[in-house]
Amino acid sequence: MAVNLGVMGVDTIDQPTFIARGLTKIYRTEAGEVHALRGIDLDLWPGEFVVMLGPSGSGKSTFLNILGGLDAPTAGQVLYRGADLATFSERARTRYRCEQIGFVFQFYNLIPSLTARENVMLATEIAPDPLSPDEALDLVGLSERRNHFPAQMSGGEQQRVAVARAIAKRPSILLCDEPTGALDSNTGILVLQAIETASRALNTTTVLITHNVSIAGMGDRVISFTNGHIAAIRVNDYRQPAQALSW
Repeated sequence: MAVNLGVMGVDTIDQPTFIARGLTKIYRTEAGEVHALRGIDLDLWPGEFVVMLGPSGSGKSTFLNILGGLDAPTAGQVLYRGADLATFSERARTRYRCEQIGFVFQFYNLIPSLTARENVMLATEIAPDPLSPDEALDLVGLSERRNHFPAQMSGGEQQRVAVARAIAKRPSILLCDEPTGALDSNTGILVLQAIETASRALNTTTVLITHNVSIAGMGDRVISFTNGHIAAIRVNDYRQPAQALSW
């Protein structure tokens, strides 16, 4: 689904969702300059599921934050459906994040005093064409836990609520930063299945960051980062389902 922000076109199968060119990010600290990104060129396509690999500090999260409108590049540009994110006003950037982007982070950030359904409902209230909270929870396999509070759920269930909250907006883009980093392997696979199911059902462009190479098989493409550069791009001829992963 494409939501018109007034400055953007509509996804087509022959037009990238994102075009990054010469993307550079430098953080200036008391100890000196930190080069997080060093001239990234990359296209991301509608409905594509991309896995990004690399060690801590390789630039993956910085790149994801720029795609999501949480950070801005020092140089270069990112086009979203032909519109340069750097030209967005603060209001347009906020609207872009609210309407177009679903975020899933390593930590769940659920509100303890709200049920699973109520946590998801928070996202639906800011979106123009959301799923219902029940639809979102059903997609991640948590229909029977909708009235439970976070303290009554396991870590994996809480993360699946976070996935439901992200996809309830019916976003065009799903950005996942180490979503299984705090989970054991069996629980992590359930979370990956939830992300995979939601991504395919809604046809989102999905980018999933991990340092776990075992997850790479579920991506349409695997992009490896090293020291702020893209070191390699691999196309998976056969995408491995999340339930078939072993790590």
